[in-house]
Amino acid sequence: MLDRDGFRPNVGIILLNQRNQVFWGKRIRTHSWQFPQGGIDRGETPEQAMFRELHEEVGLLPPQVRVIARTRDWLRYEVPDRFIRRDARGHYKGQKQIWYLLQLLGHDWDLNLRATNHPEFDAWRWNDYWVPLDVVVEFKRGVYEMALTELARFLPRHEQRNRYLRSGMRTREHESSGQASLARTSSLLVKPGMELPPGASFDPDPQNSVPAPLEALPTLPVPKKPLDA
Repeated sequence: MLDRDGFRPNVGIILLNQRNQVFWGKRIRTHSWQFPQGGIDRGETPEQAMFRELHEEVGLLPPQVRVIARTRDWLRYEVPDRFIRRDARGHYKGQKQIWYLLQLLGHDWDLNLRATNHPEFDAWRWNDYWVPLDVVVEFKRGVYEMALTELARFLPRHEQRNRYLRSGMRTREHESSGQASLARTSSLLVKPGMELPPGASFDPDPQNSVPAPLEALPTLPVPKKPLDA
């Protein structure tokens, strides 16, 4: 189902945990990571499509999440020809999306990547809110930035500091905290005795998942205090 401009109606899902980190899924049998998303079927509202995709891709049901906000208007991105099936080229241009910001009310083990016979992801992780802008495929980056920016003001109050961080303007402190958070998440999910959600695997260091740290600035010598005469 395409609109007159060749864009398919679609929903995107930004799922938060209790620390306002976002769910980040690895598409099955690829090295591509992204937010959950999917097309709106004929006769569905965007919210109905969002809950269907949430269950199909992440295994969650409506009582297990809280809907915080959604984008006001459609956000569009074009798909390069090399990613479009040959029979669809010429009339399919890309996706137009309504994005939803959700908060997980349950636990990590409620996530289930094998909720259907056609899984979209084969691994998952939690990322700091703005990290996906650095690692998503290039042609989706613009719509990700628009969605994250519009929805950032609805983040629960204890993480409002995130709204001031933008792609290309991150501080060394933010990068360090992202790596520290990754290390903490990895240790929580892979320590002995703790099980992952059904059908999930955890990759603590997917390719290019965290920006490389900035090089340290040279340390200037501190002038010695002159001795009293």
